[in-house]
Amino acid sequence: MTIPGSTAHRPRGPRRLLRLAFRLPVSIYHCRLGWLLGHRFLLLTHRGRRTGAMHETVLEVLQYDPARRESIVFSGRGARADWYRNIEAHPALAVRTGRLCYVPEHRVLDHAEVAAVSARFAREHPWEARLIAPVLRRLGWAVGDVGRGRAFPRDSILVAFWSHIHANPTDIRPR
Repeated sequence: MTIPGSTAHRPRGPRRLLRLAFRLPVSIYHCRLGWLLGHRFLLLTHRGRRTGAMHETVLEVLQYDPARRESIVFSGRGARADWYRNIEAHPALAVRTGRLCYVPEHRVLDHAEVAAVSARFAREHPWEARLIAPVLRRLGWAVGDVGRGRAFPRDSILVAFWSHIHANPTDIRPR
């Protein structure tokens, strides 16, 4: 017997809608429409560090260099982000951005590079840089000068993905 008003029979609609909203960009890439998102986002395919299962994560690109085909992304949860922990354990399997798909190499940016990317992002996207500060505070970052010439704290984790070799996108899609 359940008590009227208990959570046992409440619809899970909002949670389901939120999950669908977060999965929508992945679906866009699966429909081969990633070019609509340009190089502002990328789809990262990576292997789980414990299970070995393939996962896909859409990340916002802070800076894209077309000459090097390099995308720089921010780990909002720092070293606790699952995708970051997974690529530290196993190399990323694929990156899709715009019309490109490749098997990436990656590196974590050092403090000087973080400062340079942060300053450039703040200059090129001042409105977004001001919006980032409250979000970062909520995630537990000490933000200090965020929004005033820098977009991210100095100890932020920024990762660069790049490659010169293209992969066939159908070969890397999780099942």
